Amino acid sequence: MNNLLLVPILLPFIVGTILIFFKAYPRVQRWISALTTLVMLVVSFYITYIIYTDGIQTIELSGWVPPFGIVLVGDLFSSLMVILSSIVGVVCLFFAFQTISQEREKFYFYPLYLFLLTGVHGAFLTGDLFNLFVFFEVMLIASYVLIVHGGTKYQLRESFKYVVINVFASMFFIVGIAYIYGITGTLNMADIAVKVAELEQTGVLNAIAILFLIVFGMKGALFPLYFWLPNSYYGPPSAIAALFGGLLTKVGIYAIIRTFTLIFVHDPGFTHNIILFLAGGTMFFGVLGAVSQFDFKRILSYHIISQVGYMALGLGLFTPLALAGAIYYIAHHIIVKAALFLFCGATEKITGTTDLKKMSGLLKSYPALGWLFLVSAISLAGIPPLSGFFSKFALILSGIQEERYFIIFISLIVGLLTLFSMMKIFIYVFWGEETLKGEEKKKPILPLLLPILPLVALTVILGIAAEPIFSFSMEVAEQLLDPSIYINSVLKE
Repeated sequence: MNNLLLVPILLPFIVGTILIFFKAYPRVQRWISALTTLVMLVVSFYITYIIYTDGIQTIELSGWVPPFGIVLVGDLFSSLMVILSSIVGVVCLFFAFQTISQEREKFYFYPLYLFLLTGVHGAFLTGDLFNLFVFFEVMLIASYVLIVHGGTKYQLRESFKYVVINVFASMFFIVGIAYIYGITGTLNMADIAVKVAELEQTGVLNAIAILFLIVFGMKGALFPLYFWLPNSYYGPPSAIAALFGGLLTKVGIYAIIRTFTLIFVHDPGFTHNIILFLAGGTMFFGVLGAVSQFDFKRILSYHIISQVGYMALGLGLFTPLALAGAIYYIAHHIIVKAALFLFCGATEKITGTTDLKKMSGLLKSYPALGWLFLVSAISLAGIPPLSGFFSKFALILSGIQEERYFIIFISLIVGLLTLFSMMKIFIYVFWGEETLKGEEKKKPILPLLLPILPLVALTVILGIAAEPIFSFSMEVAEQLLDPSIYINSVLKE
């Protein structure tokens, strides 16, 4: 089975390369891309099933035994992330079929889309730091082009900040890799974890840990390194914004959780308290940005920041319950955030704008669109019985158990402000007197809704089936909090 770990990486890369030669045939590209993402989705579920029943799976590329060779590692956390990225990959692709113009399609949209998924899946499955860097770069290079796809002046201006901040992050990443190699002599994450446990240089390790936290914090949009995100995600079409909003920051958060549960666990009283502080700042300042906005897409972009804070909160508390809550929250947020960006794209398709003050009363002509948006919006705000409630409940309960009352108070305030800004969107866009005229009231909405429906259904299912979902999240958290399971699986000790 181990070779199946290669499929989520190699399949989109090979197909994306082939599609470059079909530039003039958008219909062919659509069919092949759709088939590829669906196959990846099925394979990702099968991989997770095998890992769940048989334990962590590894593959040693070229036959080199770890820690000397390149290794791919599939544990419960990484396989769950591959499933989530595959789901969002399929849904956003089908939404793009309805919204991306043929001109954009001809400029290598589908190859870049698949290369992006290659980088994301590679980052989730790699077992060494250097290849984590490589897959980050694959993902970012594809995202650089996708974020300016269409070439408007706004996209070009704002994407410049995105490129610059990520180039700086990549430079710091290389420096961090050099430091960790300098003191451990290895880049294999399992081997680094073994060497770090044997070292008695807490000061140096803390400095390296903070360096990696800065690198992944830039990519994950943690406080105060999130400033690049709102304007960068505002520019591209909604299908791309949904893919970015749902997935890309989570790759940074995945890297933080992976390294700070496996490698940098030598001084959690220092490192994880800093993460807790950053979580509070990320939640609070992110939601303030969202509340101050009157643009559909900008509100959603700022909310990515505030909700990344909840994920960091779970790691900062560093208990099984808190980490399970963070994992549950990641799954919930990837699904719901992608859905909300696609709802934004659907309303923009109807009204031609994302400015809340220029929209009103869409509920009368498009009731399904309005009510489905409301379900996703209140799920994001954490209203029961939807997925956002149960993931936040686990985090808050863990915070109370750890007597971290101030950060829990912030998270509750952020939840209320999230509900406020989601209701603001609903009232401005869907409630009130209808401003649509003539043909605007009769646009075909079903083709736009069909790709979003699975995401809305999933957020309902994640809430209704909270008990088995949370039990699985606890298993993932317990596997993460026992590094020996990962180390023994990779190094065969």
